[in-house]
Amino acid sequence: MSSSNRPLSPHLQVYKFPLTVKTSILHRITGLTLAFGLVVFVYWLYALATDVSSADQLRGWLLSVPGQILLYLWLATFFYHFCNGIRHLFWDVGKGFTNEQAQRSAVVVLVATLLLTVLTYFLAQ
Repeated sequence: MSSSNRPLSPHLQVYKFPLTVKTSILHRITGLTLAFGLVVFVYWLYALATDVSSADQLRGWLLSVPGQILLYLWLATFFYHFCNGIRHLFWDVGKGFTNEQAQRSAVVVLVATLLLTVLTYFLAQ
């Protein structure tokens, strides 16, 4: 067996994912994150119904700085998943499939996510 001088196929360190691929991957990640957040929310509701002291402990932690950061990250994942879901609804009816439209809608989703998260932060103060 002789070694070949053929080039290897590109690997992740060489290949640059387009923004549309990154947003697709992020949509799946945010879906999983929202599912985890739902588990925490259901735990909190269960604790409210059965053991108020446990619910108060969770509430106290969520009001701490790390808890607030986590809550706003969860909120950002919700807004991203929601906005990107609307983008997918447009795709379902056959709109926005050109490369330019897909790139533009990806940027719109990211900007809308940031604006909605920041707006919610300031409204919650």
